[in-house]
Amino acid sequence: MSKNAYESPLCSRYASAEMQYIFSPDQKFYTWRRLWVALARAEMELGLPVTQEQIDEMEAHLTDIDYEMAAEKEKQLRHDVMAHIHTFGTACPKAMSIIHLGATSCYVGDNTDVILMRQALELVRDKLVQVLNHLAAFARQYKALPTLGFTHFQPAQLVTVGKRATLWMNELLMDLEEVEHRISSLKLLGCKGTTGTQASFLELFEGDHEKCRALEQKIAAEMGFDAVVPVSGQTYSRKMDYAVLSTLSGIAQSASKFATDLRLLCHLKEVEEPFEKHQIGSSAMPYKRNPMRCERICSLARYVMCDALNPAVTAATQWFERTLDDSANKRISVPEAFLAVDAILNIYSNVAAGLVVHEKVIRKHVMEELPFMASENIMMDAVKKGGDRQALHERIRVLSQEAGANVKDRGLSNNLVDLIAEDPAFSMLSRDELTAHLEPERYIGRCPEQVEEFLQSCVQPVLERYAAALGRAETELTV
Repeated sequence: MSKNAYESPLCSRYASAEMQYIFSPDQKFYTWRRLWVALARAEMELGLPVTQEQIDEMEAHLTDIDYEMAAEKEKQLRHDVMAHIHTFGTACPKAMSIIHLGATSCYVGDNTDVILMRQALELVRDKLVQVLNHLAAFARQYKALPTLGFTHFQPAQLVTVGKRATLWMNELLMDLEEVEHRISSLKLLGCKGTTGTQASFLELFEGDHEKCRALEQKIAAEMGFDAVVPVSGQTYSRKMDYAVLSTLSGIAQSASKFATDLRLLCHLKEVEEPFEKHQIGSSAMPYKRNPMRCERICSLARYVMCDALNPAVTAATQWFERTLDDSANKRISVPEAFLAVDAILNIYSNVAAGLVVHEKVIRKHVMEELPFMASENIMMDAVKKGGDRQALHERIRVLSQEAGANVKDRGLSNNLVDLIAEDPAFSMLSRDELTAHLEPERYIGRCPEQVEEFLQSCVQPVLERYAAALGRAETELTV
């Protein structure tokens, strides 16, 4: 492509070659030709005057598409489907007379769109599994490493680094369920004719309704589908496009949540995305290590979430049996949503496989807040040794405010335990007894067990079910 022409960054920078190929002209028009062969074969088997010789000729020319001829024909005819019918027919002169017999343009257009969306969903599914695999290894490695939990981005009870990763994974599992549902529930348009009545096929089969039904069943089976939509106008309902892009939007939401969490953790210097030896974080500030990959995930995710509005509006504004204001929009919005999600998952996989954990910084932050978290346990121990719960509660409240002022106003360390040790109200507790409460592992609840249970019951079955996806070579990230 000329460097003087616009290039979509989704193709030139972000999406994998595999996803780009699914929405390429080659795959699109090859699928058109497969559908024409499937139609002809089914018509022959149901008694129409189509010969095996004609089908053999068509099958011999599935991939040798003359794009120059097709472009010239489209200039003349102003119709892309008819242009490709003539181009295919030129390569298959014996079959020319029966190509597209009884069909309307949406037979190839809409059925191909469904086929390509299913192929793309299968690729998305495999990449989701790859991300889950990386996060599973990370979660298991750090299942017992205490870290500050945050509510409202304020320090809360301790969790573990691995437990937090399960939250990211759980959302991806929800997305995977949605993807699996979309793959299993997608139906071809079938052969419905110009307004969905199958009138042309009823005429071809001389009023035989059973053959009209059988025609669709045969085509669906040849194209690898269990069913066609039960009723339609000229097109399948555009709600199908919305359902698919809604699923992609869900993946974008999950990825953006992960990337946002990591950007915040990067600011805290606790966990960082991979950073190569010669990578430059800033052209002006040599010390910078910006979370650029996670920022890119968030940026692309925002695009996908907005893009999902396109098929929603399209579905809402279709007129009766057919209107063409869907075509240009879906030609852009559907493939680009897939390309963007493909890019998001490529980056997500790269980041998840190379997360950098700074354990000493995490420990430092935990110890800065742990005295506050330990105060309830200290109070209960003191009560067990004869203290007055209400009086002790008041003393800890006052001492906590003093310790908080030391941290916030004076820039000092959290000295709450020292203040408690020096307070006569807590004389029943030794310093050793007080400091024993400052062990972070005592405050992580069932985090390690939760991680293992989640990995065993929820994640491992997925990894086993899609073991083949883990053997795929993952796309190299463009940084």
